[in-house]
Amino acid sequence: MKSEELEKELKDEKLNYIYLLFGEETYLLDTAVKKIKKLFGERITGINYIELDEETLGSLMQELQTPSFGYPKKMIVVKSSGLFKKETKKRGVASVKDLRDELEKYLKENVEYIKENLVLIFIEDGVEKLNITKTVEAIGGIICEFELQKPIMIEKRLTAICNAYKVKAEQGAISFLIETSGTSMQELINEIRKLIEYVGENGTITRQDIEKLAIKSLDSNIFDLTDNLGKKNIKASLQILNDLLYLKEPIQKILITLYNHFKKLYIVKLSEKYHKDLANAMNLKPNQAFLLNKYRTQAKYFTEEDIRSILDEMIKLDSNYKIGLIDINIGLEAILCRYCS
Repeated sequence: MKSEELEKELKDEKLNYIYLLFGEETYLLDTAVKKIKKLFGERITGINYIELDEETLGSLMQELQTPSFGYPKKMIVVKSSGLFKKETKKRGVASVKDLRDELEKYLKENVEYIKENLVLIFIEDGVEKLNITKTVEAIGGIICEFELQKPIMIEKRLTAICNAYKVKAEQGAISFLIETSGTSMQELINEIRKLIEYVGENGTITRQDIEKLAIKSLDSNIFDLTDNLGKKNIKASLQILNDLLYLKEPIQKILITLYNHFKKLYIVKLSEKYHKDLANAMNLKPNQAFLLNKYRTQAKYFTEEDIRSILDEMIKLDSNYKIGLIDINIGLEAILCRYCS
């Protein structure tokens, strides 16, 4: 089931008895869980509401079979159990497999009891097509992956929030916000609420408002840094780097992000050289496809040899930093300055 379908079911107040939820879009996943809990009604921890994780997973079977005294149903929320993946780092492989087999057997043999007495929510880091996954689906459970949203869906959600507060956004403003602050729903909702407060009821969010108030994602800053580097504006490039450090972004993370960015620019060059499909070559996530033109445009600032040289220098910097031969801040600044010189 797609996340949009699950949202509709919950909006229509349809409550299932087994949910297996996973995916990278954690904001929408968490929102769905909150709606399920609201539909369930009153929850008393330890009586009709139980939360389990990898540390307390051993009591799952006992909790499944313990009634909710004085309440019609019991909700059990299991987080990051590893039961729906072949490999797990949290618990011994044998114990997880044994529990998985026991749970699968219980689900098959007690479907009617579960329907009448339980609401089970499994929130997992990932799900594989194991027998237990097939069993959950076969007995009528809902399996829903919360994928990262594509820009068009994100725009719809943010526009709906604006409409709810009687606020408009000028043409292209929401798209610009996504480019500026990234595609994380949680971050974007925080930003749009801030902008709504700023312009007020019946106000209009403009591109200028976003430039003034929105917090740029690290990727967006790296794009800006690289743009300035391509234009040989070393002062602006170093200013962005210093701003990121002032905002407490770890220098190692900046180096890795910058390296990955230039690696994508290198792929652009090779794709054009050998006439390959860029979207497949870059292996971008569906919600990042809108970046293709930005990468193509930015790659024009650099030659293939320039990019290869910058990548090699960053690899060398990482190695020398780890063995204490150079300060990573100074080393990164030196790479930027050498290119611009």
